[in-house]
Amino acid sequence: MTTTWSGIFSAVTTKFDKDGRLDFSAMERHFNFQFESGVHGLIVLGSLGENVTLAPIEKQDVLKLALQVSGGRVPVLSGVAETSTAMACNYIKQAQANGANGFMVMPAMVYPADRRETLQYFRTVAAASDVPIMLYNNPVSYKVDLTPEMFAELADEPKFVALKESSDNVRRITDIINAVGDRYQIFTGVDDLAMESVMLGAVGWVAGLVCAFPKETVVLYKLVKAGRMDEALQLYRWFMPLLHLDVSTKFVQNIKLAETMAGVGTEHVRPPRLPLTGEERKRVESIVKKALEARPDLPKI
Repeated sequence: MTTTWSGIFSAVTTKFDKDGRLDFSAMERHFNFQFESGVHGLIVLGSLGENVTLAPIEKQDVLKLALQVSGGRVPVLSGVAETSTAMACNYIKQAQANGANGFMVMPAMVYPADRRETLQYFRTVAAASDVPIMLYNNPVSYKVDLTPEMFAELADEPKFVALKESSDNVRRITDIINAVGDRYQIFTGVDDLAMESVMLGAVGWVAGLVCAFPKETVVLYKLVKAGRMDEALQLYRWFMPLLHLDVSTKFVQNIKLAETMAGVGTEHVRPPRLPLTGEERKRVESIVKKALEARPDLPKI
């Protein structure tokens, strides 16, 4: 199974109204905003998309809307974040019936599986899918680490075409390439390691601050790929205080506040999450305000 996944894949937020209901018109506007800004793919219902707070039917509705708005312009992947293998397989079957172009599969939620359990989980999920899969490694958040050796062991499953490396250790990019060569399309999933990861061989970036600043994200990626490092570094240094907001327990609230201040979203989240308040809010507002005031003119690519 082959794909051409690369570039900026937006891990979009899920939009709610003030009463916590899905806001489909806001999501339609935001999906179009991402596409028009030049992103190369869309991932709905990831961690940033508050996946586990949505009911099964709501997840399918968000996915169907994203596919409709995309109209085939870019690949639309769905996050898979379920608490059991059976639930993950059932979700995948429904989502591919609704047209999903692929999946970004997280380890089973809540339970920190061991190596044997983790490998079996991913293989069983793959058997339920007819479309390509991006494996998602985030041991910092989910306490399950897909090591380079485990990626090598899973390489015989053709549905595993890509991986999102979010171990917060940029050395892993080189270790994975040394272990499996170009077997997988490697994406970084850590915003404030993006430039380093692409320089070391990642072909894409599953991005978070792209939700508020998509053009800057796309241009940064293209500058690095084009070898225009001085320009890329200048843009990266402006972007870095914002990118740090992605690496936080409250990254959803941080990014939704950034979207709001940039005029492209709202702060509505689903409990137990609550919007930022107090000094925590002031700190994020200050970071976003400074970035907006110093927003650079982007170089032509």
